[in-house]
Amino acid sequence: MLGLLVLLNDHKGSEDVARLADDLDLEIDEILPACDYAQALGLLKLASGRATLTDTGKKLLAGSIRERKTILRDLLKRTTLYRVILRALDSAPEQRLTEEELIRLIEFTTAPADDYAQNIINWGRYTELFRYDAAQRVVLPVRTRPSARAPPGSRPGPPGASGTSRSSDPVSSAYADASSRDEAAGFTGAGA
Repeated sequence: MLGLLVLLNDHKGSEDVARLADDLDLEIDEILPACDYAQALGLLKLASGRATLTDTGKKLLAGSIRERKTILRDLLKRTTLYRVILRALDSAPEQRLTEEELIRLIEFTTAPADDYAQNIINWGRYTELFRYDAAQRVVLPVRTRPSARAPPGSRPGPPGASGTSRSSDPVSSAYADASSRDEAAGFTGAGA
């Protein structure tokens, strides 16, 4: 997706999607998923077969690597899928999700789980939303430095959370929690 955005920027921020596909030596159907994902994140707009960078997309491309990670992390945290993953990770008894649990979470969405699991893990790791232990095949929370005010061993909950309870099935409880918040907020946007 980032390569697509860089190429679009090279085309002065707006270009026909078929031309972008041609420049990347791809078929149009091979570039559309990246276009759709970038649009879902608000990085570009698609209209009449033309892709145009948004202000957020331009800001992402102009930023340093650290700034890019921050922008993408903030955008991913707005998606249902990543909110569900982070909620499940936070509510898991040992604050870890196996790859199988991650795939179960993805299956709640419209995405084909086996095809997207590694991509989701990679984006989450890149944006530092979570860590991944490849040897144990588990998703883990990011390491945070203890706050001077927080008691040793405590971990803050997600923003807006007022005390989280640990569930024996973090996958189901996280999905139900995110879905009910989405419905209450009237959110009907793309998951990830």
